[in-house]
Amino acid sequence: MQGLRALAAILVVVYHIWLGRVSGGVDVFFLISGFLVTGQLVRSAQRGPVLFRPFWDKLIKRLFPAALTVLLIIAVASILFLPPNRWFQTIREIAAAAFYLENWQLAIDSTDYYAQNDAASVVQHFWSLSIQGQFYLVWPLLVGMVVLIARLINRAVRSTLFVVLLVVFGMSLAYSIRLTDANQPVAYFHSLTRIWEFALGGLLALAIASIRMPRGSRVVLGWLGTIGLMSCGIVLQVGSLFPGYLALWPIVTGALVLIAGQTGSPHGVDRLLGSRPMQYVGNLSYSLYLWHWPVLVFYLVIRGRTEVEVVGGLGVIGLSFVLSAATYHLVEQPLRRSHMGERTRWGAYRFGVAMMIPLLATVTAWQFVSAHKATAYAASVDDPDHPGAMAMSEGFEYWGSPDPPLVPPMVALPNEWAAFTPSTCSTSAHSGELRICSSTAPDPPARRLVLVGDSHIGQYVGALLPVAERRNWQLIVMTRGSCPFSTNSETTPHDKPCVEWNAAAVTEIIALRPDAVFTLASRNVRVGLTEETPVGFVDQWRSLQQAGIPVLAVRDCPRYSYAPSECANTYGTDAPQCNALRAEIIPAEPSYTRIADPPSNVSFLDFSDYFCTDERCPPVIGNVRVYMDDNHITAAFMTTMSPLVEQAIDNALDAIHPPSAAIDN
Repeated sequence: MQGLRALAAILVVVYHIWLGRVSGGVDVFFLISGFLVTGQLVRSAQRGPVLFRPFWDKLIKRLFPAALTVLLIIAVASILFLPPNRWFQTIREIAAAAFYLENWQLAIDSTDYYAQNDAASVVQHFWSLSIQGQFYLVWPLLVGMVVLIARLINRAVRSTLFVVLLVVFGMSLAYSIRLTDANQPVAYFHSLTRIWEFALGGLLALAIASIRMPRGSRVVLGWLGTIGLMSCGIVLQVGSLFPGYLALWPIVTGALVLIAGQTGSPHGVDRLLGSRPMQYVGNLSYSLYLWHWPVLVFYLVIRGRTEVEVVGGLGVIGLSFVLSAATYHLVEQPLRRSHMGERTRWGAYRFGVAMMIPLLATVTAWQFVSAHKATAYAASVDDPDHPGAMAMSEGFEYWGSPDPPLVPPMVALPNEWAAFTPSTCSTSAHSGELRICSSTAPDPPARRLVLVGDSHIGQYVGALLPVAERRNWQLIVMTRGSCPFSTNSETTPHDKPCVEWNAAAVTEIIALRPDAVFTLASRNVRVGLTEETPVGFVDQWRSLQQAGIPVLAVRDCPRYSYAPSECANTYGTDAPQCNALRAEIIPAEPSYTRIADPPSNVSFLDFSDYFCTDERCPPVIGNVRVYMDDNHITAAFMTTMSPLVEQAIDNALDAIHPPSAAIDN
């Protein structure tokens, strides 16, 4: 058993460090947990009633010390090494991990487009430990209930439990396949899509004693299972299809190894898995899993890299093993063997709470300091210290302080979305529902402007809202993450909800008959010179042309291979590696200039000269941080663009409707 644990842990570590793919090792952990816990509970039931408290007491003393120790060290290391813009995310996830809810936190974030741009956190790997923690809480209750019912109806406990677990297995697997097809990111972290893996372990625990096979067959099964498990991540392209039915591969191969058991053959895989080194790694597997991911993330952050080379990876593995061994021998084993928490009825629970206090105190204090640093700041067109985009305008002269602080603060970057609250105004990336938000305006407004598309056009709310409020315009916002205004799903192929959302949006716009529609003219598909104007964009503009509605089409902002604000925070705003060459990320000619017959209702707006000089695209302009991540503009910088965007809109609409005919204030 420990050998299989060791193999699973090694696969997880190696795949995380060098391959960045699903290895199947975590699924084997689930299988083993189901196998061991079910067997333990059934044996307890044979001696009398299922005793919940002793079971949970032992789990608290076995799981809490190492996990909470690692979380506390991660919290301190995060303060020291992580850039401040990652603090709030890390605080949130450490708290979720401490209460075994990290999988649900990640599931929520996976449906929130505005959280999907977060970097992988240092505690992201706690998602599987959270599911296991939930399993340890619920499984004894399920088994205890089945045992009670079986005795009440005078049925055999094992056979009754086998039937129940078979039903749980089938229902959970079916749900996993269905949810993976409908919403894979949520399915990956969802507890109910993984229960069948524990259930299969439970079924195996109930049936393994009755499985009789020749030794030669068990030798073959053992090797088939081991080779199959090791090849899982290489053979299967599991990125967007896991867990679903593909999770059967690691689970079945792991089950084959368990069925093979101890063959006693010199040719059996159990000779390898049962060796002293593998047994020791199996003992360390829990701590190794806890440590390997934060060591990897901190290595990448400190070295300023996105990938791990061979030597660096070996260093990560070596340090992870050292920390794992120290945790196992100095924390896990001493506290597990101690009598702490055993002298009173609820002693183990008091012990668990006592261990959580230092962690929660640290995280709470960190949250307080972070929130204080992220308090309100001034970044507007009349702020002489922070002119932002206005510093790029012709004839600009700086009259501010010699060395003002940069805004927004790094810690505030994750919240630098546009003024309208994304959670209430933007449609989820997995929904076709059309949400509409509007600024306050007189009836009738001086102008009615509709902003429609994905987050790259949504960021212009920061520039448009001040103008709308000052000039009595009505700004109507329709946005959906990863779904630009098009007749097709451009960002994600075959995204039916996106197509439905776009159809609803264009119908609503035609009914509103606004003075203009503000949307993207192009999109940068990847880093580099990848700008394009999809046919679906043009088709959508033609639909509005037939309705007599003008379109103001804005060139997309550039994408980077790094986060400019993080880079500048680490290396300085003038560092060459943080100031991308304009010629490498912005084509000399916009993609929309290649449209053969552009609709006559479209006016193209290009603000690239306010993001970049003739040669470079700096991370900070006019003492304002330009980017909140690698492809989204901060609301603070967009606010400073307000006069520039206003003038561009006026010029475009005045060309369509001469000033004498306008009712604009």
